[in-house]
Amino acid sequence: MGITVLVTDDFDHMSRVAADIVIRQIAGTLGGKEQMALGLATGNTPTGLYKLLAEAANRGRFDPGRIRSFNLDEYVGLPGENAQQRTVHPESYACFMIREFFGLLGKGFMETSVPWGSLIDQKRLIRELRQSREDWEPRGTDAGKSIVIKARAASPYLAWIRKDILDGYRRKIRAAGGIDLQVIGVGGRGHVAFHEAGIPFKGSSVMLVKLDENTIANAVKDGHFATAADSPNYAVTMGVELVYRAKTVLLLANGERKIEPVTRSLLGGVTPEVPISYGQVYAEKGGNLIYVIDRIAARELLAESRQLNHRGIVLKNLAKQ
Repeated sequence: MGITVLVTDDFDHMSRVAADIVIRQIAGTLGGKEQMALGLATGNTPTGLYKLLAEAANRGRFDPGRIRSFNLDEYVGLPGENAQQRTVHPESYACFMIREFFGLLGKGFMETSVPWGSLIDQKRLIRELRQSREDWEPRGTDAGKSIVIKARAASPYLAWIRKDILDGYRRKIRAAGGIDLQVIGVGGRGHVAFHEAGIPFKGSSVMLVKLDENTIANAVKDGHFATAADSPNYAVTMGVELVYRAKTVLLLANGERKIEPVTRSLLGGVTPEVPISYGQVYAEKGGNLIYVIDRIAARELLAESRQLNHRGIVLKNLAKQ
């Protein structure tokens, strides 16, 4: 269906425009089938959207009881002596979703799922990776790496991670019929979820990822962790190939830090160095890709509107300023 870019004034306007799109998509999907699969992201960018969606659900504009949600990612290595403590840690994405969205709903979704990163003990993971080097290989050209565990890993712990944590989440999404609408943000280097810059596209379904130092530094800069030593070093995440299998992908971005990755993703080539550039491949294959971005993040795109038009990308400036 192609790529549409909607430029908004600011965070609040971006959130309202995105909420209208999501509500319409929910209505259209549930008008044609009994249940819907909604893909969700964490981070500051979608928080305004989530509040508006909760308000709409609570006013009866859609029935959350007919929706299953699947989150993009979850940390491995949050503080805690066991999986339960790690899951309820305030920086876990499971806790984030309760705080920013699920807990605001008067009626809950029929089911909510977050990748099962909290089940992995990071200290044991590091030990197993060190002791069973023949069971896995790193993939990626930069500091962030996909840790690909081999199908016949001798380590029972690594084999369990591959079969139950990674493949298990993929199977659950497939059993739900795939994701109808996926909400994503964008990292400062163009990564989506924890599909870090430089990780290959091929085979990127649900991955175990060694985090880039830049990702860890941004988590500290944004106030999520006191120091880099406190931040998790690994995560479980959907990869780009899985993210862009959704029927519609809705990308949100705002602020100065997003100018370069947003611009490169649409005006540059398709490259793992900017993971969201895979959206071009997705759109060429018939996917429906919608960017809702504020006028700051859109600054370079607005200056290159002719080139966007030449590429068949629809640009709509909704900003009043």
